[in-house]
Amino acid sequence: MSLRKEHELHQRRKGRNIGVGVLLGSFVVLVLALTIVKVTSAGFKFPNASAAEQSEGQG
Repeated sequence: MSLRKEHELHQRRKGRNIGVGVLLGSFVVLVLALTIVKVTSAGFKFPNASAAEQSEGQG
């Protein structure tokens, strides 16, 4: 129980903050899902770290 009544401006900000939080959370889930799909696909190969190190030494 609060001693003061919450101002109308705070109620609007709270609604906006919840909306932004939901959008940010859904974006994170989307990026995570796309990453999982890409990594688990059959054609995905991790880059060869030793080949990249060798090419840097030659250049």
